[in-house]
Amino acid sequence: MEVINVEEPVIAVRVSQYPEDKKNEFLCLGRSNVGKSSFINTIVNRKNIARTSSKPGKTTTLNFYQVNKEFYIVDVPGYGYAATNKKQIEKFGIMIEEYLKTRQYLKHVFLLVDYRHKPTEDDVLMYKFLKYYNLPVTIVATKYDKVNRSLREKQDELIKKTLNPALGDEIINFSSVTKIGKERVYEIIESYFQKDIEK
Repeated sequence: MEVINVEEPVIAVRVSQYPEDKKNEFLCLGRSNVGKSSFINTIVNRKNIARTSSKPGKTTTLNFYQVNKEFYIVDVPGYGYAATNKKQIEKFGIMIEEYLKTRQYLKHVFLLVDYRHKPTEDDVLMYKFLKYYNLPVTIVATKYDKVNRSLREKQDELIKKTLNPALGDEIINFSSVTKIGKERVYEIIESYFQKDIEK
C-alpha cells in the first residue's frame, strides 16, 4: 500500500460529528504513552500529522485521519493515565463506547501495548471490552526495537499469555524506528478492500 494523501483529522466528540462519507475505519487504541501517535505517523508516512508528546493524555477527542481519500485511521484518547481526573476518564469512556457501539464503518481495531512490559490490567480489560462487541482486533506490541534480542522470546510469550488473543486475532511486533510490523498492518487494512470488491 502506498500512502499518497493524508488529511488533517476530522475531530469529533459525539456521533453527529463523525464523517458521513461511509468509508472504512480502522481504530487505534492504547494506553497513554504507548506510542499511538508514532504508530499513526509511521502508518501514514508522515512525521507529525498525529502530534507526539512527552506528556501523556494529550488526545481528548476522536480524530479521524483520512488516508488516500479511501479510509480513516481513528485515534481516540489513551486510557490508564493516572493524572487524568475521574470526570474526564468517564467522559472518554462514554465517547469511546458510543463509537464502538454505533459505528457500522468500523472494520478493525489495532490495540497497542508496550512490548517492553507485561500488558497492564487496563490492556486486558480493553481487549475483553473489544471482544464483547465482537470486533476483530490486532494487538500491536510497540517499541519492539527497545528490547534486547535475547529477551524477545520471553516477551512474546508474556504478551500472548497475558492477553490470550481469541482465534483469528494476531499479535504484531512493531517499531516506528525500524518499521517492523508496518507492512503487516498495511496487509490487514488492504484485506478489507479486497472483501468489499468480493461482495
